[in-house]
Amino acid sequence: MVFLPSAWSELGPESSLTNKPIDFHSTILVPQPAIPTVIIPKAVPVNVPSGMDTAPQPTRPPASSNSPFRVKPGPIPPTAHDLASRTVKIVAPPLPNPVTTPATIPVEPPPAALATTKPLPPILRPTLFDTPEADAILAAMQIFPTNNVWHADVRHWPVHPNSPNILTAVGSARRLDFNLDMGFVIVPKDASRVSIHIAPYDAESDLGPYPLPENVPIEGWPALFKRIRRYRELTLDDVQRDVLNQGGDRHAIVVDPTAQKLYEFFSIRKTLQGWQAAQASIFDLSSNALRPDGWTSADAAGLPIFPAVVRYDELVRGEIDHALRVTVPRTRKAYVAPATHYASSLTDVNLPRMGERFRLRANYDLSKFSPEVQTILNALKKHGAFVADNGAIFAISITPDERMPNVLDELNRVTVADFEIVTAPE
Repeated sequence: MVFLPSAWSELGPESSLTNKPIDFHSTILVPQPAIPTVIIPKAVPVNVPSGMDTAPQPTRPPASSNSPFRVKPGPIPPTAHDLASRTVKIVAPPLPNPVTTPATIPVEPPPAALATTKPLPPILRPTLFDTPEADAILAAMQIFPTNNVWHADVRHWPVHPNSPNILTAVGSARRLDFNLDMGFVIVPKDASRVSIHIAPYDAESDLGPYPLPENVPIEGWPALFKRIRRYRELTLDDVQRDVLNQGGDRHAIVVDPTAQKLYEFFSIRKTLQGWQAAQASIFDLSSNALRPDGWTSADAAGLPIFPAVVRYDELVRGEIDHALRVTVPRTRKAYVAPATHYASSLTDVNLPRMGERFRLRANYDLSKFSPEVQTILNALKKHGAFVADNGAIFAISITPDERMPNVLDELNRVTVADFEIVTAPE
């Protein structure tokens, strides 16, 4: 996540563009017999190029569930580093208060749920998100089936019984903010694949090679960098190589609309030896399947990022048909579907879980907001926002598109108290 100040002024030297990642923890829940079985497609072996000339990285034993995109490894014993930094425990049912809510999302949607609004335009080259060409492609895409939880209409979902306390824990007076963070690149079906050295979260990553073009944007590129004076002279290659040693989450997102595949990376950078990343996730945009239980993703909650971002083409159309992602300062050591991972050691039941769904109150008056902000707020009423990561501010994600209007002052009128926490109907 890229930190964005409450004004467009230059960040001070004590500030950081990102929040530092924290230790990931996992709980593997052994499902009860009544829980529906999700069939994960059989892994398809791929030839993975040999490792790069880098220092040895600690590895961890893989989770009990296998990703359909992962090359099945042999047994890897835990290292001393693993035992010191990561706790994995098997929780056997029945549990009075399980930390996960099993998913009941259909894995194989009906054909009608996969239909696109119109044929995809030709994709001849890697296309950045902030272009008219990308707008046309995105308008034709079906991003997850129409019956996917990301598209759910939550206007009539029941309010969580602990909603008031959760909002108080987040900070009722805290204002809604946003981050100009998650850009992406659209690639053609024949895009060349490259090897990426993945560590330390390789055990919860989907292995490549990956379609990673030379113009892949790093989190915040270009708009955030262009709006901060001391970063304006940086090139995309400078940002990819992190020449200023800014660090941070450094997400990168690649979309293949033809194959309906999504590639997301955490803490990625280009080095003299090639690309390196801390984690890599692959999502099938034609499926409702979740990541293996207990696995992280490029986002801390195990969720995809691309489907949750506010895009320019959506504001032009005046409609957002999906839930957003939101960060909160503190989360609980728990998660709820569609999240598959937590990133906290706190157990206070008043803190939100990863995957918690915020909904803007139905009676919140939108009449004095601009059309663009009304589009965002209407989406928060209809689809809500998933807690996806820990962050310094209560913020949604907006593409770092220089065509985007400055909506900060308007969004700041909305506070946490204007939301409620909702749960899926029984």
